Amino acid sequence: MTAHPRSRRWLTGLAAALIASTGAVVVNAAPAAAFVPKTPPLTTPWTGQVSTTNPLPEYPRPQLTRPDWQSLNGIWQFARASNTNTPPVGQTLAEEVLVPYPIESALSGIMRHENFMYYRKNFTVPAGWSGRNVQLNFGAVDWQSKVWVNGTLLGTHEGGYDKFSYDITSALRAGSNEVIVGVWDPVEGQDIPVGKQRLNRGGIMYTPSSGIWQTVWLEPTTAQRVTRLDTTPNVAAGGLDLVVQGTQAGAGVTAQVLNGATVVGTATGTVGSSFRVPVPNARLWTPDDPFLYNLRVTMAGGDAVGGYFGMRSVGKAMLGGTLRPTLNGKFVFQLGTLDQGFWPDGIYTAPTDTALAFDLEQQKALGFNMVRKHIKVENDRWFYHADRLGLMVWQDMPALASGREPSTVGRQRFERELREMIDEHKGITSIVQWVPFNEGWGEYDAGRIADLVKSWDPTRLVNHNSGSNCCDSDPDPGNGDVIDDHQYVGPGISRPPTATRISVNGEYGGLGLRTPGHQWPSGGEFAYEWLPDSNALTNRYIQITGRLVDLINGNGLSGSVYTEPTDVEEELNGFFTYDRQIRKMDFARVRDTHLRVLGAANGTTLSLNKPASLRVTTTGYTDRYLRHRDGAARTDVINASSAVGDKQDATFFVRAGLSNSACYSFESRNFPGRYLRHRANRVYSEANNGGTFTADATFCARPGLSGGGTSLESASLPGSYLRHRSEEVWVEAGTGGAYAQDATWAVNSGWWRSGADLPIGQRRSFRVTTPGFDTRYLRHRDGLARTDVITASSAAADRLDATFIVKAGLADSSCYSFESANFAGQYLRHANYRVQKASSDGTTVFQQDATFCAQPPLNGGSGNVSLESFNYPGYHWRHYGEAVYIAGSGGGNAWDNPSSYNADTTWNNAAPLG
Repeated sequence: MTAHPRSRRWLTGLAAALIASTGAVVVNAAPAAAFVPKTPPLTTPWTGQVSTTNPLPEYPRPQLTRPDWQSLNGIWQFARASNTNTPPVGQTLAEEVLVPYPIESALSGIMRHENFMYYRKNFTVPAGWSGRNVQLNFGAVDWQSKVWVNGTLLGTHEGGYDKFSYDITSALRAGSNEVIVGVWDPVEGQDIPVGKQRLNRGGIMYTPSSGIWQTVWLEPTTAQRVTRLDTTPNVAAGGLDLVVQGTQAGAGVTAQVLNGATVVGTATGTVGSSFRVPVPNARLWTPDDPFLYNLRVTMAGGDAVGGYFGMRSVGKAMLGGTLRPTLNGKFVFQLGTLDQGFWPDGIYTAPTDTALAFDLEQQKALGFNMVRKHIKVENDRWFYHADRLGLMVWQDMPALASGREPSTVGRQRFERELREMIDEHKGITSIVQWVPFNEGWGEYDAGRIADLVKSWDPTRLVNHNSGSNCCDSDPDPGNGDVIDDHQYVGPGISRPPTATRISVNGEYGGLGLRTPGHQWPSGGEFAYEWLPDSNALTNRYIQITGRLVDLINGNGLSGSVYTEPTDVEEELNGFFTYDRQIRKMDFARVRDTHLRVLGAANGTTLSLNKPASLRVTTTGYTDRYLRHRDGAARTDVINASSAVGDKQDATFFVRAGLSNSACYSFESRNFPGRYLRHRANRVYSEANNGGTFTADATFCARPGLSGGGTSLESASLPGSYLRHRSEEVWVEAGTGGAYAQDATWAVNSGWWRSGADLPIGQRRSFRVTTPGFDTRYLRHRDGLARTDVITASSAAADRLDATFIVKAGLADSSCYSFESANFAGQYLRHANYRVQKASSDGTTVFQQDATFCAQPPLNGGSGNVSLESFNYPGYHWRHYGEAVYIAGSGGGNAWDNPSSYNADTTWNNAAPLG
């Protein structure tokens, strides 16, 4: 029967009254129609695959498995409430919700937020479980929950990201049982860890995920049981250090390590104490070979559980004179994405396990080897997928709400949940770094917190605050293992590594592409830079990500995080659209770029046609560089105060190998046409004199023999490497002693960053060389740089506007700055890509923006030069229309158009007009 509209209004009013009086809506109604999820703003390929009777049917806890279990996922009754103090025991609730999808999601069937709510479900314990204890397990409930079984309050739990369980045996009865979960989730209304959830969502903050958002299940156990397996691989000792956590401290346990089904190691110990299980001839876990061992643990009294782990070590070491993160003792550049884990249909909860794995599988296929899980903690199956795929994980702690000082209670909650996150994930192989804070959001006592995290887990690196360069109110306390700066668009490195901390770029990118029909419908759009189409987006991504090669080789960068794998609500800067329906870039080209970046980290990729210097990595000699003097190569101490000639002697252009383009040749910076070559094993700087010259002047980049940097193998003498011996440089084969270090070089940015020379202190004018426009000169007018036709008969003011005094670069003396001839103290600088005239304010930003490195002309020609931005490598002065920009070929702006780019960025270094 259909109720009269007036009757429906009356029922609504009654419901509101019941909310106020009891804390729950109680309606004795006729059976509801079959449950149907609501329609999400965007549908993913898996939205229609969600089962309403058995959603997410996979066993939810791969690290602690038992054979018998029963999922409670599915349709529950639901009601909004005003508090969680009066559970609706035995009462029918007015709505239905699909567990475990958060109530704001379409898949839940509710699709709205409630501060207070009740869930209710009836269940029956399988008859075969008779005589055993029954555990009620929750993957995660956001934020505070109270649980009743048959009217008995089992407990209250706080924390939106951690697992919890109750032994419900004493509360059970024969036949049907009732479970009620009351939830309070104030989101940012209280000082609780919320990550990016916001009631007032928009921009880079997103829809909340309240209530039950991970699997709920029952399992039978013995009275005394195992509760957690803390696994720590000990590669050096050849075993697994294991702590079995359980309800009976001191009880005996037996652990077996298995390769597939074959037992390879066995040991005994006791609950709560560490013991070692041998893993002989261990197969180590790496991104290229993510091998996992199985684990079987039996506790005295009969409880038996399964698990898994990977054998690997995480650390940091001085390699090639630079502090690097290590995996199994080797430097592996950590190339990752900012994975936020949001879905348009399920918000925090992926619609299916296949969907959950999809994001990680796609990132691995793109060539990434790391994921930064950004201020969210995923379910256990997500970590299992990361483990099996070979993706290292930086695990962020969900942040307190930003923009306010955390209260004492908020700090206590944060630290309690931080400890839970770390304790619950000690056994996750893929986690290599903990990140307690992000960009100062909700930050307090960063140094103390970093030390606290390290004391809880000394086996992983601690990044005290990703993006600690972001906030004036966030001084870096110097604690932890990581210097982590964010640069948008970037990438970049503001601070080099130290003797105790590696350096990473924890966020960069954010390149945006609009995809109508696959965008969040709110109308807001956010990206750090917009591109017009997929091809331009791909080109721009390759351009900026390609800079990582120089940052790894020349600046000591050890990790990078691109924003981001998928669009998220208004943020439109993903590789995929938010619905995972559209690839926004050419994935094959992206993967090739990533392989090149990873090659830079293992020493096999160098940046072509860029100035580079080869630094000695032998301990005690790391201030020495390869240079040529009077033709013979040697090593000398080179530093910022060295003479210009010495810096230039120690700088070489990296060219494609003269005899093998897959290898490299090194052309003298200050003697064009001369290359490093070996003759009778001694190395010289010489011009091509025929014979075996091209092969003798070609070197193939190999992984550094000492474990870091690059070793350069002779193309004509395979097995012989470029090495220094005393102060001389040779090509020799060898082993033992210091040979490995002596034959390993750090390929740094060139001591002299300009590849062309301009006359310091002289006046110069810069003429356009593009055919049809070559009567135009760069000049400033009203502050902005542009090009105009200037001749000897032009007004004196116009000729002076087109005249500049060449100065040593304000940010780097090997580059140049250009002072206005008629406005003393004002320089050409770029801001928002436009070149303009401005007074120096003495800041680092101005000095860098006003510094340009002179390079050989991109379009050739005698007397010509191209001017490259110091702090935007790959960007050059370019005239576009009548305006002058810094432009990068193939970038996202109109002036980045690659058509005629080389001609438009080539200027004639002309006599001064004024």
